[in-house]
Amino acid sequence: MDIAILGAGVAGASAALTLSQQGHRVRVYERRPAPATMGAGVVLWPNASFVLAELGLLPRVAALGGRLNRMYRSDQAGMSLGHVDIEPLAQLMGYPAYAILRHDLQALLLEQLSAHGIEVAYGCDTVQIEDGANGRATVRFANGLNICPDLVIGADGRKNSVARLYVAGNNAPVYQGFVNWIGVAESSSPLVDEIAVFDYWGQGERFGCVTVNRNKVYWAGAQVQAVAGEDGPVACELVEQIFRAWPSQVGRIIRSTPANGIRKIHVYDHDPLPVWHRNNVLLIGDAAHAPLPTSGQGACQALEDAWHLAAYLPSTQDDLASALAAFTQARSAKTAGITNQGRVFARALFDTDAEVCRVRNERASEALGDLGALASAWGAGLPLTALDGQGRG
Repeated sequence: MDIAILGAGVAGASAALTLSQQGHRVRVYERRPAPATMGAGVVLWPNASFVLAELGLLPRVAALGGRLNRMYRSDQAGMSLGHVDIEPLAQLMGYPAYAILRHDLQALLLEQLSAHGIEVAYGCDTVQIEDGANGRATVRFANGLNICPDLVIGADGRKNSVARLYVAGNNAPVYQGFVNWIGVAESSSPLVDEIAVFDYWGQGERFGCVTVNRNKVYWAGAQVQAVAGEDGPVACELVEQIFRAWPSQVGRIIRSTPANGIRKIHVYDHDPLPVWHRNNVLLIGDAAHAPLPTSGQGACQALEDAWHLAAYLPSTQDDLASALAAFTQARSAKTAGITNQGRVFARALFDTDAEVCRVRNERASEALGDLGALASAWGAGLPLTALDGQGRG
């Protein structure tokens, strides 16, 4: 089939790779004039590592990122709230977890598109999708280009998704009442002692950092803000002032971030959708299911979409509607659960009541303990073979 993918992010680029490997003719259309450079980093949990292994990219990811060993939780005074070893999770699921800068992951995927002869057309901002003949939608771009492929895959993100507007009739994301300041810290001397996740909890505030290597850390500071505003760059001094009373490691990481390298982002998600397609237009990634960062699964679920879609999509249009419905059924319950869990976790993290936060902190170590449940939830729907000893370490 001739397939057009709207969006060259993680979902769109990885879907282009999996579908091209199935013999489909794929072209990607990206609204930006050039590859995106924004974003800090992502954790590729074992379910994402499975997909990357299937694509043959896991060794490259391992070289670019850091294999995570532990997750630590502390309160804003630095008192430990517990820790968990990540290696048992890797053993349960059969694949390791990696931290990687978002632009490094993106560059790797785009490099693979080029290597496989898949074109990315930049500067193609979708302005409208409308019904066409025989159930085939027409996509119109701001530059005057119109296309009418066999299948349109909307991977055009959580904000202003034209594909979601066409499929669902509404593409307005839901502001969740907090902001993130994100950045990447680098230093000639070690910023942290190990490749790990460090998570600090306050009252209505949070600071988390993830190690790519001991001299490079990506981070996000978060704070309750009731009213949404504009995203954009902010001064290092402003963020340092917000977290001035937090442990010294927090301030050191903020100060080690380039002066123009911190962005403020108002955090949105989407209510789960019961239907992901209309005619020959299908949603994937954040356009279909945009979980909060507190879920830890945004990029992971985008990669899963790509793997599942290749498995469900027929070689011709003959049974396209049934295939899209089956794909949606296979993916919607898992992604809806992840979205809802991300919201529940965010409400607990950003509660401003001192007593509620005290109880939350007392129970923090309990939430870290059930790796079996986490492995079952994140591994659902994937043919992970760790229990048979076939996983990749």
